[in-house]
Amino acid sequence: MLTTSDPVAVANGLRPALLHLNRRLRKELAPLGITGGQAALLWSIRSHPGLGVRELAELEGVSAPAMSAYVDRLQGAGLVGRRRSTTDRRRVELEVTEEGERVLRSARSRRTAWLAARLRRLDPDELERVEAALPAFEKLLEEDA
Repeated sequence: MLTTSDPVAVANGLRPALLHLNRRLRKELAPLGITGGQAALLWSIRSHPGLGVRELAELEGVSAPAMSAYVDRLQGAGLVGRRRSTTDRRRVELEVTEEGERVLRSARSRRTAWLAARLRRLDPDELERVEAALPAFEKLLEEDA
């Protein structure tokens, strides 16, 4: 049990645990035929209606040509569609297809089920401590002003 308030020591203990947790949650996507990166892109497209490839590239921190290739693969898999903007005919917007929505729901369900099964292994005090830490984790993820 980590019993220090040194941020570096806590980071050294937390980082590998979070990396391993992320890796395990990503494995839950394999039966759905998507990668963790593809799931993240689908979520971004769904969360930002009318988003174009350039905006998605900026949001994800990659080049527009690279993002275009990623979107092409998602479109080829039937998970994403492109449509002309109703307000600017020159603009192409991205949208998650019905199949993409189904995959996102399945991904969420599989990941939640996997994590809930692991949380059930904890004793009530441990589960309570994990729950109490959730606001601190959310604060860690806040963007810098």
